[in-house]
Amino acid sequence: MKKIILIPGLFITFSAIVIALLSNCVGPNKLFIAQDFTAENLFSVNIEGPAFDKNGQLYVVNFQRDGTIGKVAADGVCSMFIELPEGSIANCILFDKQDNMFLPDFIGHNILHIDMKTRQVSVFCHEPQMFSPNDLCMNQNGQIFASDPEWNTEIGQLWRIETDGKPVLLEKNMGTTNGIELSPDEKILYVNESVQRRVWKYDIDPNGDISGKKLFYQFIDFGLDGMKCDKKGNLYITRWGKGTIVVVSPSGKFIREIALKGKKCSNLVFGGKNGRTIFVTLQDRKCMEKLENDIPGKRF
Repeated sequence: MKKIILIPGLFITFSAIVIALLSNCVGPNKLFIAQDFTAENLFSVNIEGPAFDKNGQLYVVNFQRDGTIGKVAADGVCSMFIELPEGSIANCILFDKQDNMFLPDFIGHNILHIDMKTRQVSVFCHEPQMFSPNDLCMNQNGQIFASDPEWNTEIGQLWRIETDGKPVLLEKNMGTTNGIELSPDEKILYVNESVQRRVWKYDIDPNGDISGKKLFYQFIDFGLDGMKCDKKGNLYITRWGKGTIVVVSPSGKFIREIALKGKKCSNLVFGGKNGRTIFVTLQDRKCMEKLENDIPGKRF
């Protein structure tokens, strides 16, 4: 690719110019530019796990304090949805097709279930061998896949939870497993290891069995947290401590890095009217930011 000289000694690629123009386009919805969505300091330092129900209502864990679930309106105004049983703290929120809410309770070694009509909390899965279930994703069959890190020893596990709540250990002796996501066609399962800064990919069959583990992407600095795919299968990886989202193609090629205002970005979710708005949780600011993307999330 040819380079254009703007200033003696300063070079910039044509692709970078295109990205810069897109990022600063005229209009209220500039692409890839983060802005505040909620006010600061509304959540605890463990804010994470944003998820939308089927009606487009956004929920986030640890509103005001640990052990709660908050609701976030379209204008960023937050309110309390539910307080979890004493001693339970969630990392993530996941909805199934019936709009049931599932939460990994990293204190109680549980996957919790919440009936959205009654707000009744029950234990869907309890497994003492789980370290601290962290992030979840679900396939079309209703099987849940869970990352399970042990932060003190920097190791982790990977689980599948069947529709009846039975846990199946898929892999142990991993690094600090954290972000987890399925590709749009559900043929690939992505799992990252925060401390080791690696993203792995597995082939996954219709039964939820994994094989063919390969290193998908690796970073040399900062941490990794939540991940989501867009409709084209690109993977969006939150860089905890750096305050960016890195976008990687299904073939493992770097596409772009999106800067956020906060540094400790813990997770993200696609939403908005066209599915192209990315909502991000920031643990240092204890709030949420949002930005407009060029491609909608995989659910849209």
